[in-house]
Amino acid sequence: MSVISAALSGTATARESGERRHDRPVGPRYKWMALSNTTLGILMATINSSIVLIALPDIFRGIHLNPLTPTNTPYFLWLIMGYLMATAVLVVTFGRLGDMYGRVRMYNLGFVVFTVASVLLAITWMTGTSAGLYLIVMRVLQGVGGAFLMANSSAILTDAFPENQRGMALGINVIAAIAGTFIGLILGGLLGPISWRLVFLVSVPVGVFGTVWAFLKLRDTGKRIPSKVDWWGNVTFAVGLVAVLGAITYGILPYGGHTMGWTNPLVLGALVGGMVMLGLFGWIETKVAHPMFRLPLFHIRAFTAGNLASLLSSLARGGLMFILIIWLQGIWLPLHGYNFVSTPLWAGIYMLPLTVGFLLAAPISGYLSDHFGARPFATGGMLAAAATFGLFQLLPADFNYIWFALLLLAYGLAAGMFASPNRAGIMNSLPSSMRGAGAGMASTFQNSAMVLSIGIFFTLIIIGLSSSLPQALHSGLVAQGVPNADATRISHLPAVSSLFAAFLGYNPMQTLLAPVLPHLSHAHAAYLTGHSFFPRLISPPFMRGLREAFDFALVASLLAGIASWLRGGKFVYRDPEEPAEGAPSSTPEQGGAVPERVTVGSSAFSPVGTSELGPL
Repeated sequence: MSVISAALSGTATARESGERRHDRPVGPRYKWMALSNTTLGILMATINSSIVLIALPDIFRGIHLNPLTPTNTPYFLWLIMGYLMATAVLVVTFGRLGDMYGRVRMYNLGFVVFTVASVLLAITWMTGTSAGLYLIVMRVLQGVGGAFLMANSSAILTDAFPENQRGMALGINVIAAIAGTFIGLILGGLLGPISWRLVFLVSVPVGVFGTVWAFLKLRDTGKRIPSKVDWWGNVTFAVGLVAVLGAITYGILPYGGHTMGWTNPLVLGALVGGMVMLGLFGWIETKVAHPMFRLPLFHIRAFTAGNLASLLSSLARGGLMFILIIWLQGIWLPLHGYNFVSTPLWAGIYMLPLTVGFLLAAPISGYLSDHFGARPFATGGMLAAAATFGLFQLLPADFNYIWFALLLLAYGLAAGMFASPNRAGIMNSLPSSMRGAGAGMASTFQNSAMVLSIGIFFTLIIIGLSSSLPQALHSGLVAQGVPNADATRISHLPAVSSLFAAFLGYNPMQTLLAPVLPHLSHAHAAYLTGHSFFPRLISPPFMRGLREAFDFALVASLLAGIASWLRGGKFVYRDPEEPAEGAPSSTPEQGGAVPERVTVGSSAFSPVGTSELGPL
């Protein structure tokens, strides 16, 4: 409680003084201190968003829970989705709290919550379903800490850096976010076999160091505004978004005799009810004096177009990593002689060209966008990403890895070219007193789209599998001596079971045929559980669904490119009392009239930029 009290101790002072800057001065090197600390925080948060993906088999073995048992599938999904959903739901609220009580205070609190949750995850003493529920709750708590970090890191950087360096700074942050995702895959594969508890303990020393470092070195340099918590807005937003994202999660699970749950009344009810609650939330935000979601910010073209592009880009990218990993683990790696148990780690290693592309492109495009604006780089990045998705469709199931790696590198370069300028464009368009709320809104669009993307990609793949896999599986099993009754039973199991088995590094045939294998000849049993039977069986229906998923990603990327272009020219908001940095103030001769005043909540501000395309 003392930590929370300290985090909120500035409330009374902020209310009394209105808008003012923190009274503790910072030196010229402070911006680099802010960059290094927030990069560490984002790196830790994103590593933990993916570290469990590869380590899930070891985690479930450690708590004695079979993830392939149909009744246990929700535990498997929620260990992945719980963290993502917590960050998606809470980043707006925590960004708004940062605007009110200090972004550094909220950021520091995030480090504390994240570290405590990591310790609690590692000391699980239960087994079975009780342990599964405990881990899910602690993963959500860990997501709460991650939401504090994500919601306030961009705002802290935007406060610390001048406008001509923000793209570079935010680009480095983006590098950490993307690199963390893939570092998590490899760390999970390395640490999981040693001890599943290490998967969570690895964050503890980083969290302790980051907490102390942030507390001692970071300062609130942005503006604060006196305000009240929008309780009704927070509640309706959280309930609505959780209902929608939860429905998407359960929609990919079997229901009754259907391969997926989109006809499940509970799923449909959650979708409809969630949309109604989000609609109610939007109405509430137009009525309350201190709204959580600053809807008038969408009057700023750079903010609106940047968020729309981010949402569409996340739709294209969110489920991609899962599907490419399944492609590697379930088909390509076994066909090339890798044991199913080792495929999770090797899948993470073979995905590294994607990270390399991000590492190369993100800082360069961020630096260039500081001088030329976000539009050319964000637009070009999304158009290049769309082209890459088109080229991915030309690969066969058993591809030459050189071409696969080159396409991964190309997509990494394209996505890195987009991500840094787009985030810098969004943050540059915001008034200093609303950067926390604006950053939270941007993160909500991105994180929610990633969960939605996972649901869309899995749905398309499962539809492709369900169309022909049952018949192909039945014929293949019978041809290898499996009794017709057993072949019929196995072939009618939900396609999602085979998909999750491949994703978790299990040999599906070894698991599904366990009762039958002792009664088969050695040759038939060896072939059925070998490296080629399942991959060759699943390849045609999987590739059918995969190409549809690539079509969806291609269209989403093209639309993201269009949205990026519509942001207009370079646009940087400056408070009226602050002069432009490195250039004279905007004048009508630079492209049109100076933008009119835009009212946001109870305060008005005047966007100023080098283009007339500021407000809509």
